[in-house]
Amino acid sequence: MFGRRRKKSEEPETGTSDDFGSHGQEAEDAGSADAVTDAEATRVKLPPAPRPDGPWDVSEVSDPGSGRVDLGGIFVPGVEGMELRVEVAGESIVAATLVVQDSALQLQAFAAPKREGLWEEVREEIATGITKQGGVIDEVEGPLGWELRAQVPVQLPDGTNGVQVVRFVGVDGPRWFLRGVISGQGAVQPQTGGLLEQVFRDTVIVRGESPMAPRDPIVLKLPEDAQMVPDGVQQETVEEGSRFAGGLDKLQRGPEITEVR
Repeated sequence: MFGRRRKKSEEPETGTSDDFGSHGQEAEDAGSADAVTDAEATRVKLPPAPRPDGPWDVSEVSDPGSGRVDLGGIFVPGVEGMELRVEVAGESIVAATLVVQDSALQLQAFAAPKREGLWEEVREEIATGITKQGGVIDEVEGPLGWELRAQVPVQLPDGTNGVQVVRFVGVDGPRWFLRGVISGQGAVQPQTGGLLEQVFRDTVIVRGESPMAPRDPIVLKLPEDAQMVPDGVQQETVEEGSRFAGGLDKLQRGPEITEVR
């Protein structure tokens, strides 16, 4: 049966203890438990960490359009032979997926609080959603920082049940959060995902100055020279609750539009 695997830091400590300890020892243990709880609460609300290698805020890049595709809310680096798909929810474009050979990277940008990062909390929500579906989650420190490597239950074309391997990556920026989902060979063999990891790092986010609630998606637009080819993707039902808590492609609720560069 699938379940969530713990990080090493979450494994319970082993050792001997005195079952008949003093009341002072009990008080000390209670104090330690309170400290751990406070530390966990603080960890969820960490401010955005430095991003010396990206992704970049538009204010940090002199020419965001150089070598990148302008999608309005994000500028995505162009890669030779890539296929770019934008995903539609209602009337809005909310995600972009780059397909390069046998790997894919889905990108979504969201508004975030000014002084708090979202990735710690979002990872927990994603892990909870996938384990509820019967999947497996490993939380590891990868090339892009802390990420989730997931085995997500899926139904195969022949009707049988299978598992899809995906990687969830994320970075907190100034008033924005960028999430990526790597699938295909770049997830099955993470050591081969260097190109998509570099695309993620070199993405530029345009948050804008308009008021936005935390977690609102930063809306994208089609590039001016896009070749629009509706793919007729089957509509999916999005579960109630956090928009981050579902499995792969939970926001893929409409036709895809592709651009081959």
